[in-house]
Amino acid sequence: MDCDTLREKFLSFFAKQNHKIMPSDSLIPAADPTVLFTSAGMNQFKKQFLGIDIANSRVATCQKCLRTDDLDKVGKTAAHHTFFEMLGNFSFGDYFKKEAIELAWQFLTGDLGIDKNNLWVSVHDSDDESFDIWLKNIGIDKKRIIKLGDKENFWPSEAKSKGPNGPCGPCSEIFFDLGETLGCGKPDCSPACTCGRFVEVWNLVFTQFERCDDGNLYPLPRKNIDTGMGLERLLAVMQGVDNNFKTDLFVPITTEISKLISRNSDREESAKEFRIKAIADHLRAICFAINDGVYPSNEDRGYVIRNLIRRASLFGKELSIEGPFLYRLVDILAEVMQRPYPEIKNQRENIAQIIQSEENRFISTLEIRLPEFVTAVKEFSSKGISKVPAELLFRFYDTFGLPWELMESEAAKLNISCEKEEFGRLLDKQRRRSRETSKLSSSIFVKLYDFKREDIEFVDSNSIRAKVIAIFKEEPQEKKKSLMTKASGGMEVEIVLNKTNFYAEGGGQVGDRGVLENERVRIEITDTKLIEGAIIHIGKVIKGDIAVGDEVDASIDAERRLAIARNHTATHLLQTALRTTLGTNVRQQGSLVTDEYLRFDFSYPKQIKEDQLERIEDLVNDFILADDGISKKIVSLNEAKASGALAFFQDRYGDTVRMVSIGEYSKELCGGSHLNSTGQIGLFRIISESSIASGIRRIEACTGKFARSLQKQERSILESISRDLKISQENILPQLNALIQKIKSLERQLMASRLGLFKATLPQILSEAKVIGSVRVISTIIDNCDYEILRNMADLLKEKSKESIIVLGSEFNQRGLLLVSLTADLVKRGFSAAKLIQPLTKMINGSGGGKPNLAQGSSDDTGQLKTVVGKAQEILKKELENENP
Repeated sequence: MDCDTLREKFLSFFAKQNHKIMPSDSLIPAADPTVLFTSAGMNQFKKQFLGIDIANSRVATCQKCLRTDDLDKVGKTAAHHTFFEMLGNFSFGDYFKKEAIELAWQFLTGDLGIDKNNLWVSVHDSDDESFDIWLKNIGIDKKRIIKLGDKENFWPSEAKSKGPNGPCGPCSEIFFDLGETLGCGKPDCSPACTCGRFVEVWNLVFTQFERCDDGNLYPLPRKNIDTGMGLERLLAVMQGVDNNFKTDLFVPITTEISKLISRNSDREESAKEFRIKAIADHLRAICFAINDGVYPSNEDRGYVIRNLIRRASLFGKELSIEGPFLYRLVDILAEVMQRPYPEIKNQRENIAQIIQSEENRFISTLEIRLPEFVTAVKEFSSKGISKVPAELLFRFYDTFGLPWELMESEAAKLNISCEKEEFGRLLDKQRRRSRETSKLSSSIFVKLYDFKREDIEFVDSNSIRAKVIAIFKEEPQEKKKSLMTKASGGMEVEIVLNKTNFYAEGGGQVGDRGVLENERVRIEITDTKLIEGAIIHIGKVIKGDIAVGDEVDASIDAERRLAIARNHTATHLLQTALRTTLGTNVRQQGSLVTDEYLRFDFSYPKQIKEDQLERIEDLVNDFILADDGISKKIVSLNEAKASGALAFFQDRYGDTVRMVSIGEYSKELCGGSHLNSTGQIGLFRIISESSIASGIRRIEACTGKFARSLQKQERSILESISRDLKISQENILPQLNALIQKIKSLERQLMASRLGLFKATLPQILSEAKVIGSVRVISTIIDNCDYEILRNMADLLKEKSKESIIVLGSEFNQRGLLLVSLTADLVKRGFSAAKLIQPLTKMINGSGGGKPNLAQGSSDDTGQLKTVVGKAQEILKKELENENP
């Protein structure tokens, strides 16, 4: 049975059991912002587990998941992954233990035909009810039912003693017996043993209790079922293999990786196998995350994906794979996952370009950081320190991605060891932080608000009369909100109304501002947010007092709302213009819509050319001039998809959606405020375009009066230039070009003059050179020179000298500049300017890097520049004496 058949069999089985089959949520959990990634099937059903929004009491999914808490085990064990698919069936107050157990057993032994004699189960040691169901209803041999404690069979595992508060309950797990030959061989071996003989296939969680503040567990009136079964593990069972990486989900990928490995690779087969598996695993996580809008960066989710790319890249390097290679594997992954996830194949070029860009960036980083590490280790060694400190090791590991094995190997070459134990403790601390960000939040089931969005009527009007149904106050010290019946002047409050005309922040659009008031109170609303399904008006009581049950006039800032609508509609036009100009691979990755400007982030791997940017702006303004009508209507999700409507990757959609259509060229699913026609935008101007991450560009723009203001500002600048240069505006450009050419000519003359003067000083500079071993070190300070002049001067010195290191310094534009240049013969011998510049820049509190023949550095601290350059021979003496190229 192949992976696609198994996935479909599971969903088909539960569809026949009256379960609503829900699509996988994004790896960016829309329903739970407290975690970085979706890490379990139940993440998207937070509200349903709380008894909110239960449109379907029976649900089943195949959920994409990403976890990094066991990263060091990936590839080394049979069943650990960063990316995996979680099969799950859920009951929200519908069926409970008996039905859940019977359904699981029926699917495994009936639909899949697994021999029941190969299945074992565990139950919580206090859960006699589940034990009896397995024994009496299912008829499983009593010997194959084991009782385990809280750690193994209660969810969350520490709920009883430590919390969190909220729904919890015992579990029952189903295990597949791989056979005595794969285990420890002991006669009493069972799923309680860690020998690897038993594979946990399915976990059934019975959330029947609620843990409260007093630490006690109380029965829930509505009991829930939450199950999770790893597709990869079940597939291994069905395909008769003892390792997930031997299934058809992985074999095509690992085979492709093996083709890339150099025949000269000296790695042992076990070491090769581990790295190949880890690369295949990481590739899946990387591609699915990028497709869901997570791009390599230094923060949050982006940092996790950057780390996985670097880790896989290093494994490739250790397998003697030359250069970037991960991006070449995207096609085979897309083929493997095409049936359930066609979006990966549709976006494979974009995904590959982003991965390649990050791989190239890491290769460049490695070329710089590894020499830096070696330089730092040499410094410790020169001081008689026998171990490289753990803090340094961890910095290079965590910040720059240097693997432990590589650092340990480089240190051993210099006869110095590494602080392995302390490094391990720092690594464990980081892993604990990682677990906290990838596991279910401790507050996942804490209900803050008891109000549903659909219970609060939205009225599209500038002013309405509404009733206050709740007042909250933030308690910063206790890190919680408290419910109030009354609030008075000066208090900052959060208010819920029975109906509202305020748009809540969402989809990139900022929340409305305005006023709530009656004859005795005035509350200025500074923001509106959607929290736990409730529309919350955030503001301050300016005068009087307000109580639950009071009626108020709710008035929005109508002019601000209109400005926001201009910018929001403009983002839709901008996306159409981008896709028309740059191609349909452009996908929205984020946006911000305020009254003053809009910001639009999108996937595009290259810098946008000036003529393309001009074309994009012109297209949007053409749409505005056409004054096309804007339609906002509620349609079914299937109808919207069939019409080709675009959807933002982070949003989750129900069975019905709001589709905003403009003419025949723009259809998007969107809940924000929009105009009635494009002509109401007035004018669209691009403010800036930039790169914000690998493969992600950002455009900022403005509309309406803000665009007019920008236009006036630009006209004022032109008038000022025209006045100062005493020329007409139409002649500004040719006049400026002429001035620029004149300046360049003068700069060339100046450089020639300076080089001429410098040539006269060459004999003196060369005579002051010092010889260290067979190497000459030439150093001098030159006043007010940029890097270009310094490079030319270094070339003149190299023409007159062999086996030389040239160190030049200059104070230029209030910065200290350093340049280290090596003659070709020294580069051939293995010396590197990039290494040699490090101790020099360190002494001026600066930074630097470069290539073996030439390196540059700089610092804001110019006070020590002359001293460092003057003592360059002395400083580099230690480096050269330790150097053995």
